[in-house]
Amino acid sequence: MIPVLEAVPNFSDGRDEGFVEAVRGAFARAGCEVLHTTMDPDHHRSVVTVVGAPGAVEEGAVASARLALERIDLREHEGVHPRVGALDVLPFVPLRGMGMADAVRSARRAGARIAELGLPVYFYAEASTPPRRTLASVRRGGFEALLEGRGGCGEADLPGRDTGAGSVHRFAHPSAGAVCVGAREVLLAWNVDVEGLPHPAAKRIAAGIRETGGGFRGLRALAFHLPAQRRTQISMNLEDPAATDPVEVFRAIERVASRLGGRVVGTEVIGLGPDALASPAAAREMRIRDWSGERLLGSRVDTWLAGLGDDSRY
Repeated sequence: MIPVLEAVPNFSDGRDEGFVEAVRGAFARAGCEVLHTTMDPDHHRSVVTVVGAPGAVEEGAVASARLALERIDLREHEGVHPRVGALDVLPFVPLRGMGMADAVRSARRAGARIAELGLPVYFYAEASTPPRRTLASVRRGGFEALLEGRGGCGEADLPGRDTGAGSVHRFAHPSAGAVCVGAREVLLAWNVDVEGLPHPAAKRIAAGIRETGGGFRGLRALAFHLPAQRRTQISMNLEDPAATDPVEVFRAIERVASRLGGRVVGTEVIGLGPDALASPAAAREMRIRDWSGERLLGSRVDTWLAGLGDDSRY
């Protein structure tokens, strides 16, 4: 079986389409297939979904890290989403013909090469030692705290090398921050839009449904007000959508929002969705915007593999 690795890099730029096109080109030249891109100006964040052979995905990830280092300055960055790096998060996900141990090896190889660029690297999820360090622990206080050495995890796992300034970046690069490199299973990244509620009320909903607040297992949730888009959203990552039904999470948000005098108006899926969203009834109930079978990760990977034929690269 052809080994297929997914990467879902998150960049701290959601306004420059030219930058995202450059990232797409970097992955394509490495031999990857870019399946989806998402940009958000209020989050000031872009998410790119790519698949390919492990070596190709690693190569594209390092090239995209170089682009982020060259073109994003966090000292001028303003967005609602937590971030510590220009290339903020770089997860590797084993899809076909690979196990988690293989994804961890890819994460560590790519992380070592990114550190050579001068960017400190913090490993998270299955790639950390010991495993399952959380993103929240790295991003506590944001780029500014990390730059001052006040981050939650101390010195980076791989301090950025000397790139000519005469010093090693042990916590964060002065303009590009650090990169959180991880290995994990497929998750659901999604936002639920609510109307008629002030931001503090939305924050109460997020606090109540996330796992750390006694809510749903594997759910991470924050509430954001998006001024340019004039909407408030519950922004979530669901780590195991096969074990925790996203429809049940959606219904819980609806119930609480209604009790507080607001209402849910729709759902946005970031990137591609897991098989848990394959049911048309679930997509309708959650009112997912711009939804189709083309947004399911499994079917897109199947289509890509079928189109490879006898391509010798794989």
